[in-house]
Parts: sequence; C-alpha cells; structure tokens
Amino acid sequence: MPKFETRIAKTEEDLQAAQHLRYEVFIRELGGTGEMVDHAAGLERDRFDPHFDHLLLLDNARPGALRDRVVGVYRLLPDSRAAALGQYYSEDEYDLSVLKSSGRRLLELGRSCLHADYRGGEAMVVMWQALSAYIEERGIEVLFGVASFHGTDIDALAGPLSLLHARHLAPEDIRTRAQPAAFQPMDLIAEDQIDRVAAMRAVPALIKGYLKLGGFVGEGAFVDHAFNTIDICLVLDLSRLNEKQSRLYTRGG
Repeated sequence: MPKFETRIAKTEEDLQAAQHLRYEVFIRELGGTGEMVDHAAGLERDRFDPHFDHLLLLDNARPGALRDRVVGVYRLLPDSRAAALGQYYSEDEYDLSVLKSSGRRLLELGRSCLHADYRGGEAMVVMWQALSAYIEERGIEVLFGVASFHGTDIDALAGPLSLLHARHLAPEDIRTRAQPAAFQPMDLIAEDQIDRVAAMRAVPALIKGYLKLGGFVGEGAFVDHAFNTIDICLVLDLSRLNEKQSRLYTRGG
C-alpha cells in the first residue's frame, strides 16, 4: 500500500532525486538526451533547474534511499522567478507574448513524470492536489507548459495533432504559437477525415488530463530531436473552468 507524501525540493539530495526519476523516464525509457545529462550518476539536468521549484511525490512505503522513494516530479516556475531568470523554459519553443502581456499571474509547468509503477492510478491525483495547493497559495491564474508525444515522426502523429488543433485550439487571447523557425503545422488532416477514436487513443495521458480539465493547445508543434519528442504547448486558464472542471482540478481527478 503506497504511503504518499508531497513536498517542494529543499536540498541538493531532493533535487537529485527528482533528476534521477527524470533520467529514468526521459533518458532511459524515452531515449532522450541533453547537454547536462549525467549518465554515470543517472541524472537528467539542465541549466533551468536551479530557478524552478521541484514538486516531489514520494512513496515512503518503498524501501531504499530518497531517490528510490521519489515516484513523481513536477517542475514549476512562477512568473516572478521567470522575470528574474529572463525567460521561461518554453520560450525556446513557443512565443509566449500573448500570456506575458496579459498582466495575469502565470505558472509554467514542465518535466512532469511518474515512475512506471504509478501511472494510471492514485499518484497523479495526489500530485494534482499538491499542485492545486501551490497555485492557490500564489494566486496563479494561468498555467502553461510543453507536453510531449514520443517520437519525431510527424506523419505517424498526424491524426492526434490534427484533432487537437481542430477541437482544442486555444482562444486568441491565450493562444501561444510555436517559434517561427521551428513551426510545425498541426492541421495536417481535415477534421472530417480524422479517425477521432484512434487519434484520441494516441494522445498521451498527461495531455488528456489537461484537456479534461478544460485546457487548450497552442498553435503549431515543435519537433524536439534531442528529447525524441514532438511537443505541444498546453494552456489552462483557471477563470475559464466550469464548476465540474474546477472540482476535478481541486480534487485532482
């Protein structure tokens, strides 16, 4: 029986436990890479890590060291921290001008992952509850961040990308857009030609979760060859959630 605990990383050991889980998921499982990846230590790191809050999910029923008990991670960057840093992580891939000029309180989410043994169950609910508390404490109004499809074959993902563009494109006032130099159109198949059941089946669970909550996608995708992914930008405007979606969000599922 899991014994879950959530907390923000405070120590170098906490941070390395998060980076180790990211290594297991993004590098070993999904085949990604990066300039600061430490294969010897089993850590997936980047230059942004020191500026983010790292939300950890621990299962204290698991034996072993801290890195063995961290089973979920979320990386969080409030707008105040982004101002000091000079950019959001997502800005390398997406033009965020429409969000940054809105005057609203923003939170960037990223590097979300769960240990393989904890997917599809209570763990994500517990993570969402902790995230909800973090957001409420800081008066956050809009959440955003990139989420990924595995692989870089656009043709193989034409169905789900087209479905997201057709059914879940963000309203103009919160519509981010892939950077011009790397803009990959998502409207690859006419809406009436999409196999909607197959397309939605191919959408990763994390993205489905945001859509269920009332999230939207930005315009255009970004092919990330280093991480072996195709990224989309997700945007969740908390003021647009209806009562049912608000309950889902605050309860985590």
